[in-house]
Amino acid sequence: MTISQDRLARRFATVQAENRAALVTYLAAGDPDYATSLAAVRGLAESGADIIELGMPFTDPMADGQAIQHATRRALEAGQTMDKTLEMVRELRRENNDIPIVLMGYYNPIYRRGVERFVGEAREAGVDGLIVVDLPPEHDDELCLPAAKAGLNFIRLATPTTDAARLPGVLANTSGFLYYVSSTGVTGGEAPSVERVQAEVDRIRQHSDIPIAVGFGIRTAEQAGAIGRFADGVVVGSALVEALANAESREAGVTAVKSLTAELAAALKTARD
Repeated sequence: MTISQDRLARRFATVQAENRAALVTYLAAGDPDYATSLAAVRGLAESGADIIELGMPFTDPMADGQAIQHATRRALEAGQTMDKTLEMVRELRRENNDIPIVLMGYYNPIYRRGVERFVGEAREAGVDGLIVVDLPPEHDDELCLPAAKAGLNFIRLATPTTDAARLPGVLANTSGFLYYVSSTGVTGGEAPSVERVQAEVDRIRQHSDIPIAVGFGIRTAEQAGAIGRFADGVVVGSALVEALANAESREAGVTAVKSLTAELAAALKTARD
């Protein structure tokens, strides 16, 4: 197992030993500008996040709702590039070599950069895994397998429409964790039905022992705690993006991100009591 893969495995082992779910947090790299974004992402780690998903800005974020679409646009307008996103990871790694960092986004910017170059640079920067929402298992040769060869986890998404016939293919080359999308549609939608999500997580566990993190529509500490009672991880993205965007100043936005992260982390620590 490589160092990159080991960070995610260690984190899930730690939270399992603490009898809680991991808090997986998302922010778009470079939103609303590089300095504010770096401060906010640092705040995630300081306030109790277990895993950081860093969005790679792209002009056509088709799986994302308005909050993340707007964040992506702000980042691009402020000059965010793949070079700057990788540099942000390097800066985070200089002060924190323990927290897993996952890059999340779409294949087009990776394809344009070149897969071999991208996975090598990501690995060197300190990235632990990739979530690429528009590359299904049929295209594992494109990125999933080269990423694994470079020592990066490739984290696949399963959805409410992933049936028994499809699930083995989704799980086949997935590593790090499985991201269960708790509702159909785009990010930031309605809160999921806890009972239905638990049934789906239980179904997936019959096929794999990989950690399962649940996301899409989880916005509050109460919702996170309800999912955290049975999931291995809880993913919160749009609510954090909005906390950063809706504050009166950029400094206040960073404070709001840290405050919400701390609330979510506290809820997960007591969810299984």
